Amino acid sequence: MLFDIIFTHICIPMSTTVTPYNDASKTKKEQVEQMFDNIAHRYDFLNHLLSAGIDRSWRKNAVKHIGEIKPKQILDVATGTGDFAFESLSLNPDKIVGFDISEGMLNVGRQKAIESKTDKIVEFVKGDSEGMPFATDTFDAITVGFGVRNFEHLEVGLKEMLRVMKPNGRVAILEVSQPHNALVRFFYSIYFTYVLPTVGKLFSKDARAYSYLPESVKAFPQGQAFVDILKKVGYKNIVWTPLTLGTCAMYTAEK
Repeated sequence: MLFDIIFTHICIPMSTTVTPYNDASKTKKEQVEQMFDNIAHRYDFLNHLLSAGIDRSWRKNAVKHIGEIKPKQILDVATGTGDFAFESLSLNPDKIVGFDISEGMLNVGRQKAIESKTDKIVEFVKGDSEGMPFATDTFDAITVGFGVRNFEHLEVGLKEMLRVMKPNGRVAILEVSQPHNALVRFFYSIYFTYVLPTVGKLFSKDARAYSYLPESVKAFPQGQAFVDILKKVGYKNIVWTPLTLGTCAMYTAEK
């Protein structure tokens, strides 16, 4: 009971629109772009540190799922510095496109591709996920790692992903989620609300970026609620799989 009271106290209603800087003069996507540009130089370090490296296993799990259809053209939406895109190289595709709104994050990804000599296969493209510059039915598979909650208009972004994916193509979406177990949820909430923002601020020098993260997670439709949205916009064969005690969720679906 105590755990539920504490969690309810710090939770944000899912109907609330959460933005990184609470700046009424800028749209959510403009603020998201600014935030990721600000933290790009420390993003990889903090991402792996704050997840204790478990994020790698989550991506491997998702890549294994899309690998079942042997995709040759892969799109990684909200790619950031390209961790999901680089993980997908294990599938031996012809092309991987990492797509993101933040030029700062993309520049880090481009440098990683050059250093790993994979820049002929992995390409990074800047743009808005709600209006992508790709033809309809282009990609065999799409991945998104912890990015759909940053869409300003969630359904629009999900429909756009569906548009550029080939018929019978597969999508794998990873999102941080709130555990159902009360004890796990209690410690998770303390970590996400207090520890993560403090460490993030210390290393990234952006006080809001790592406070926005737990706020955006709590405001995002999770579990069956997100499955219902995927179904509404046209995805089929949707499966929701909790990972690591429910702290992460993998949503897979087909066109």
